[in-house]
Amino acid sequence: MKKLLVLLVAVFGLNLTSAQTEIGGATLPQTLEYGSEEMTLNGAGVREKFWMDMYAGGLYLKNKSGNASEIMNEDEAMAIRLHIVSKMITSDRMIDAVTEGFESSTGGNTAPISAEIKKFISFFKEEINKEDVFDIVYLPSRGSVIYKNGKESGSIEGMEFKKALFGIWLSNEPADDDLKEGMLGKQ
Repeated sequence: MKKLLVLLVAVFGLNLTSAQTEIGGATLPQTLEYGSEEMTLNGAGVREKFWMDMYAGGLYLKNKSGNASEIMNEDEAMAIRLHIVSKMITSDRMIDAVTEGFESSTGGNTAPISAEIKKFISFFKEEINKEDVFDIVYLPSRGSVIYKNGKESGSIEGMEFKKALFGIWLSNEPADDDLKEGMLGKQ
């Protein structure tokens, strides 16, 4: 059997080890598929606070890129997966962090998308537990669609909102510099 497996790998170029990426105590898949859109892991990192891992984050794109500005402004399918790895993340703490993230990503100008931000924040009011997984998926046909543990929480239309949302992790003032670098594949 072992010889057959080696032969299959050699003949067909099967890569049996790259289906997932381990980071910060979480396992991120190499690809995500939503509707007809398939996205590949561009990079991943860990959000740390006070030297403790809070969540692992992965950025998924149609085509790999290390340019944060282009990614934020691109009107094509993409996603960010947040895998909670700490019991310290609560609904209130996540809401505070997201609110602060929107302030940073918009340079303090949240007024034009305040209704969208309020709706987005409502998706985090339910209790958050260690091992919860949030997928923040941008689909040009639907806008930003939020999933918790594979179940859709809701969607928000608008390119300006999408830019600010992805800016939480990719702007010039990201939630975590090392996480941004990881998501951009630079670590």
